[in-house]
Amino acid sequence: MCVPPAEPGPATRSVASADVVAVVEAYAELARRVLARPARLGRTRLVAVDGPSGAGKSVFADRLADALAALPGGGRPPMVHTDDLLDGWADQFTFWPRLEVRVLAPLRAGRPGGYQRYSWVRREFLPRVVPVPVTPVLIVEGVSAGRRAVRPETTLTVLVDAPAELRLARAVARDGTGILPELRRWHAAEGAHFAADGTATGVDLVVDGAPTLPHDDRRYYVRGPGGGT
Repeated sequence: MCVPPAEPGPATRSVASADVVAVVEAYAELARRVLARPARLGRTRLVAVDGPSGAGKSVFADRLADALAALPGGGRPPMVHTDDLLDGWADQFTFWPRLEVRVLAPLRAGRPGGYQRYSWVRREFLPRVVPVPVTPVLIVEGVSAGRRAVRPETTLTVLVDAPAELRLARAVARDGTGILPELRRWHAAEGAHFAADGTATGVDLVVDGAPTLPHDDRRYYVRGPGGGT
């Protein structure tokens, strides 16, 4: 069934095909929606950007952070990448207590947090503590960042997704073919996690990490099917 496109405005544009409507939305409008919503992690609005590896989570998170910084009186929010908290490949999902104890729990209590960043070259956590101040918005980006356990405290949860073969190619282009054995195991595990967690239906917003619709990708993103926002 063909669904008529919405009337385009300054922040949203819809394009209908035979089966779906592709919706192009502005990062600036999403940033305004984040700030208009209540904080649920102490005084902080927690934005979780989830999705499989290679989907485009970091790009989306960076551009949302830029949009938040560009708002009147705004500032660029701190960002925690969950890859920095992993104790190597085997810590794919079990890193969470580290994030909870060192970042989420202090912010929940109105206190700054901090964490040590894992070095994938040295294969150990670096001694310097990365501070996470109490700010109006915190972005946590990475695989399982929007897991079911944290959603009651998030102001916005986002799932960025892209086709599996494209995600694999992006990761190999970034890190080399030497990671392929670990990466294939990683992809299988994250697929099982997302299915068990109900991520696609539990998040507020699903974003197409490999859109074919022409748009200014620094100012706009393409919304995928699903999500509640």
